[in-house]
Amino acid sequence: MNLGWLAAPPAAPRRPQEEVDRMYPRLRFQVFMGIFIGYAGFYLVRNNVSLIAPLLFDSNGIDKVGVGIIANAVLFAYGLSKFFSAMISDQSNARYFMPLGLGLSALVNIALGTIPLLSASVGVFALVMFINGWVQGMGWPPAGRVLVHWYSTNERGWKTSLWNTAHNVGGAALPALVGIGLAHYTDQWQVAFWLPGVVALGVALLGLILIRDTPESMGLPTIEEYRDDPAKVETVHDDGLSTWQRIRKHVLTNRTIVMLAVANVFVYALRYGVLNWITVFLHEKHNAEIGSGMVGFAAFELAGILGTILCGFLSDKLFKGYRSGAGMLFTAGTAACIAVYWLLPVGTPMWLLILFVALIGGLIYGPVMLIGLQAIDLSPHNVAGTAAGFTGLFGYLLGATLASSGVGLVVQNFGWNVTFIVFLAFAVATVILFAIVGRDERQLMASHAERAAARQAAGAAAEHDN
Repeated sequence: MNLGWLAAPPAAPRRPQEEVDRMYPRLRFQVFMGIFIGYAGFYLVRNNVSLIAPLLFDSNGIDKVGVGIIANAVLFAYGLSKFFSAMISDQSNARYFMPLGLGLSALVNIALGTIPLLSASVGVFALVMFINGWVQGMGWPPAGRVLVHWYSTNERGWKTSLWNTAHNVGGAALPALVGIGLAHYTDQWQVAFWLPGVVALGVALLGLILIRDTPESMGLPTIEEYRDDPAKVETVHDDGLSTWQRIRKHVLTNRTIVMLAVANVFVYALRYGVLNWITVFLHEKHNAEIGSGMVGFAAFELAGILGTILCGFLSDKLFKGYRSGAGMLFTAGTAACIAVYWLLPVGTPMWLLILFVALIGGLIYGPVMLIGLQAIDLSPHNVAGTAAGFTGLFGYLLGATLASSGVGLVVQNFGWNVTFIVFLAFAVATVILFAIVGRDERQLMASHAERAAARQAAGAAAEHDN
């Protein structure tokens, strides 16, 4: 595959050890900040439709099914793109690939907010959001590539969870930014697209300045060598397989990755099933104004920061790298909070409703992060982005469809009670799937421990000989 200027750079000549010691820590921090800020930027221009849905009801005459279709378009396209972009991203330079996707998404949102024809009907609106979703898919895969190349196995849970809070930083910044825009352009919902788009363009430029592809491209050793920490799954470059054959072997027919992909369907249905309908649910059941819904939206995302970090930390320290155990714990907690959020009666103080929205966000983002982490943890480095993209394909194509168009149809035809019962069933299915994946994960962890012990023994023997 000839990618031209987007292609991954070759390995540079190895630098002297003193340069390695000086550059490695600095570059690790620099690239982390690049993918963190860059990925937060994607969330400024992704979920904008759900945020201002009541304004669309009022000004455009779009009903709940129409909003669901439009919101679904961006997520459906994102799921497709995340998989196909990942296959390209595994062979591309992350420094260019990620900012390019963000810049294109920003331009689509600016166009949507300034050209009336693009929002004139549900069909055209959905088509534009489909295009937006496609270029949005260029965000996660290069970030996953950077994480797997710059951070090793025994630190990756903590680092990935910290990076994953970029979801929440961007998601929480969006309602603040839109609120500022609406304060100056009252009832002009278009500001929810063009203003975040302008900010996202600046973020894309910053990402281009900070991100670097791999340590080897900078003349540095691999992260496994630098930290003396072997990968759970070793990368084989000379296996005689084509790119497609390698993907089919390590991703498409890998039982563990397939189970993670199915689990992601239910995790994303829970995540977006609650998030996308906060403003509508609070408005319809509790007579809340859109401002309260936007506070709930921000609380969901901000709480996700603490929850994601805590989940990654527990998966490293308490569960000793057993990610599935942390996933089961956080999913069960999500189910309990969803049940309370649903059953709180009319007249409940708004602060209490928003508290449970925040608890749901804090808990569900743990499994969201863990599935992507497990995909890159449990696959060879040279297909890690594709493995993560494959789980995302299922999560967005099926999970997000259930959460947007599916929820819109269920609510409109059967009401909120049936909808929340379905949410709880999804949580139970997720726990079961995490348990199945956990058996395979324990086997790979045992193999990783054996290789680490063998390396330590070999190192000790060599030191004894010297």
